Order: sequence, then structure tokens, then C-alpha cells
Amino acid sequence: MNRTLIVVGVALLILGLGWSWFRHMPLFRLPGDIVIERPGFRLFFPITTMLLISALVSLVAWLLRR
Repeated sequence: MNRTLIVVGVALLILGLGWSWFRHMPLFRLPGDIVIERPGFRLFFPITTMLLISALVSLVAWLLRR
């Protein structure tokens, strides 16, 4: 549990320090992310972005288990 909390804390620290850089990344605007816009309605379904984030989290979890 201690190791998990340390990793989560470091990840949040890195995200907080690099927020201005992370903001300009094209996440949530990738090809494959579905956006339906109509008057008074907007549906956003980030399929590609979620697949990418899932792969990254799986990789980090696999590396931590080693």
C-alpha cells in the first residue's frame, strides 16, 4: 500500500508541475474520439484517448509488479 501511495503521489506531483505542458497535448482531440454537436447539446466520447490511457496505466501497473 505504501508503494502505491508513493507512486500516486509522484504521478500527481508530475502532473501538477507539468500542467501547462500537459494542457497543450492533443489528448481528447485524437482521431477516433467521437464528438456530436447539435444546438444546445454536445456529446463527447473519447474512445481513442481512453484506449491510450488504459494502455499506459496497464504498462505502469505491469512495471510496478516486476
